[in-house]
Order: sequence, then structure tokens, then C-alpha cells
Amino acid sequence: MKEGNRTVRAPRTVFGGRVSTTPVVTYTLIAVNVVAFFLQYAGTNVEGRYGLWPPAVADGQYERLVTSAFLHYGPVHLLFNMWALYMVGQPLEQWLGRLRFGALYLLSALGGSVCALLFAPLNTNTAGASGAVFGLFAAIFVVSRRMRVDARGIAVVIGLNLLITFTFPSISWQGHVGGLVTGALLAYAYAYAPRNRQQLVQLGATVVVAAVFLVLIAIRVGQLTTQLSGV
Repeated sequence: MKEGNRTVRAPRTVFGGRVSTTPVVTYTLIAVNVVAFFLQYAGTNVEGRYGLWPPAVADGQYERLVTSAFLHYGPVHLLFNMWALYMVGQPLEQWLGRLRFGALYLLSALGGSVCALLFAPLNTNTAGASGAVFGLFAAIFVVSRRMRVDARGIAVVIGLNLLITFTFPSISWQGHVGGLVTGALLAYAYAYAPRNRQQLVQLGATVVVAAVFLVLIAIRVGQLTTQLSGV
């Protein structure tokens, strides 16, 4: 009986993730964002030290590309992003599994940061989980289509959020678009990978996206270093 139990595989979703009824990653991400928000407003200059300020990234503070995605400018900013993460993250985590969902979230956040690094003005200090959230919006649209679930409501939500993004100048459209594109690409790879090579394709897509970001970061840092040294 012991030998038989060792060979039993854990049940998996259609996308290869382990079946889990508790969205642990979603809850953990919400908790981290909330804790970071309280630290941010505790007077410890977290915002200035860990926000996405391009000259600081060019100076070697690469952690800002990730930490900025856990900071927020005010309670409304935080509440909207956490509500979206709570609503969209739970079904996505259950469909994709914890590992794929975690990779999707973090790379979408990084995609938003990379896009902001490339195109945002130098004097901006970008912060917020919006890039990751937009990645989840795109992902749940792609996955819903793959599951043959009506995704028209999701498309409307994405459209309205993009309209708001380009209507208000204070919103980082770069972060939103970067996260949206990243989430869509990864979700497509996760959802439509052929079953006989599912894990290989999914892992390959994840590695390729991460590698592309590293190359873009290196190129942009080189440009910024040259530009700032001439100031």
C-alpha cells in the first residue's frame, strides 16, 4: 500500500497546475501589498527609496523594478488594485495553479515596470500593482476564451480601464500597457500549450519573457547612463 501511495499523482488542472481550492498566492500578494502600504505611510521614505525612478535604476537599484509594484499612491489606489486582484486572482490561480499564477503576476508586474522604464519621463516615480493587475485582466480574458467561457464582460472591463488610463495624465499608461501585453502573451502560452509538451512550452515562454525583459533593462540602463552622464 505504501508503494502504491507513492505513485499517486496529485490532480492537475487542464493547464497543468496542481488543483487547489485555496488561492494562497492571491491572498499572500494582497497581504504583501497592504503591509507595504502601511510601511509606505509610516514615514520611512519607502516610496522614495523603492519607487520606480529611472535614474536610480540606472544607478544600479534594479530592485525598484519589482518593489515599485507593491507600493501605492493613496488608499483609493490600493483598494482598487487589491479588489481587482481579489476578484480576478482567485479564479486564475485555481485554473493555472499557484506556480504559473505567481509567475504570471510577477512577470506582468515586471513588464509594466520595464515599459515605464523605457517610455516614462525621467522625473517620474512610478508605483502601483496596476501593471500586474492589467496582466491578470488580459490573462483571464485569454483563459476564459480557452475554457469557452463568455469573456465579453472581461473585454468591456479591459476597455474601460484602458480608456481611464489614457484619459487621466497622472496614470502611468506605460505600466498598464506593459502589464497587459505581458499577461496576454504568457496566458496564451499557458492556455494553448499542446498537451504533449505543455510544461516545456509553458516554462520556455516564461524564461523567454524574463530574458527579453533583462535585455531591455540592460539596453535602457545603458542609454540612461550615457544620457545622465552628459547632464
